[in-house]
Amino acid sequence: MFVPKNDFISYLDNYASHFGINPRFHCSVESVYYDKIASKWCILVKNNKLQTTEVYIAKFLVVATGENSEGLIPKVPGLDGFEGMYLHSSQYENGKDFVGKNVLVVGCGNSGMEIAYDLFYWGAHTSIVARSPVHVVSKEIVFLGMCLLKYLPCRLVDFIAITASKINFGDISKYGIQRPTEGPFYIKATTGRSPTIDVGAVQKIKTGEIQVFPSVASIKGNEITFENGKSKRYDAIIFATGYRSTDGKELFNGNGMPKLRFPNHWKGENGIYCAGFSQKGLMGISVDAQRIAADIGLAWKGTTM
Repeated sequence: MFVPKNDFISYLDNYASHFGINPRFHCSVESVYYDKIASKWCILVKNNKLQTTEVYIAKFLVVATGENSEGLIPKVPGLDGFEGMYLHSSQYENGKDFVGKNVLVVGCGNSGMEIAYDLFYWGAHTSIVARSPVHVVSKEIVFLGMCLLKYLPCRLVDFIAITASKINFGDISKYGIQRPTEGPFYIKATTGRSPTIDVGAVQKIKTGEIQVFPSVASIKGNEITFENGKSKRYDAIIFATGYRSTDGKELFNGNGMPKLRFPNHWKGENGIYCAGFSQKGLMGISVDAQRIAADIGLAWKGTTM
């Protein structure tokens, strides 16, 4: 069902070797601009290992940093004065440092629910914030839905998935987790947001071993007050609140997303492209990659004929 870590690393190594790809590791892009006189892109890169600056000149530029290049921590009143520690879920390794501590996980998507479950088993006193409605399913329901989508309309598959979820988990709204009005596969297709695949956290929520709260209203010292008026003292906060794109080049808007909407988002002017910004998941990334490769191929043939 899931590819083991070592197998995935081996796949990446073999892929790079097969196609003759030579990645530039330990490097970060500092700036990019288009030289109109030379009709080329100029990319200023910092080599963090050698502490040197490198300049790349290219006719084509593909931005493939994706929608999730930076962890997003929302603005919460009093967070700057929080007396405990807080971090984004991308920085979480395991619950070793949280044994016996009161920990609040903000967000009940896949990262949030998995981290809450992991913290519980490390011996942390865990709570989770359900900020917005979310579909909770099992991996078997997801697999069934993906198979059925090949033959049935999305609306019908969503009905089957929601029914199966209700049978499997019961009514979890009474525990503080609301279900969206739209179906899980419709939401995935239109926004790119995946349903939450339960790894065991739901059972702990039902037994009260993991508490669920609404959005955080304010923080004062170690005390966190929620929108329902309840408050509790915490030693740490882990924000499983998603990511954002940080790209700000001419193809992108102020939110780091393409100015043009799907399906015309992938190509800009002067040979700049973007892959992985369609909010359509892995399938969207695949479509972007094929379109970009084909377009560069045609442009390259035109310049070399």
